[in-house]
Amino acid sequence: MKVNHAGEHGAVSIYAGQIFMARFTAKSLLPELLAFKADEEKHRTTFYRELQRRGLRRCKSYWLCAAGGYVLGIATGLFGAQAISLTTVAVERTVLRHLRHQTELLADDVEAVSAISSILNDEQEHHDAAANHNQTSGIFGRMLSTAISGATESVIWLGMRL
Repeated sequence: MKVNHAGEHGAVSIYAGQIFMARFTAKSLLPELLAFKADEEKHRTTFYRELQRRGLRRCKSYWLCAAGGYVLGIATGLFGAQAISLTTVAVERTVLRHLRHQTELLADDVEAVSAISSILNDEQEHHDAAANHNQTSGIFGRMLSTAISGATESVIWLGMRL
């Protein structure tokens, strides 16, 4: 739950950075990015409530996720709509895999599974909407996607160990 909360904070920050840059590089994506950010803020609240209910403090990687997310959002937003969409697909693909794995591991914890399950549809919708923007990604897109997926996996791994 701690890593999920930190990850949602990171996602809010990614979208904040992308929204800032999209005003210059991808205005057509602004409504979608604003909606995605609002969803991630709700998800962050869902996990925060779960932490409070359990009497847990937030993850030590919380601010790292925020800073890294914002830098990633600014950097990918700088490259425009294609990079923004590829980032969403790569992050959501990794997050969806992580969350589905968690629901299996935490099957006996009804509250945890409920919290995770409550956001899975939104995350899948973000993935699918962003994937619809990407017709062909070329070598730049494949490299960006691989790097972002790897970075997301690394942040999750690190968060689980802090």
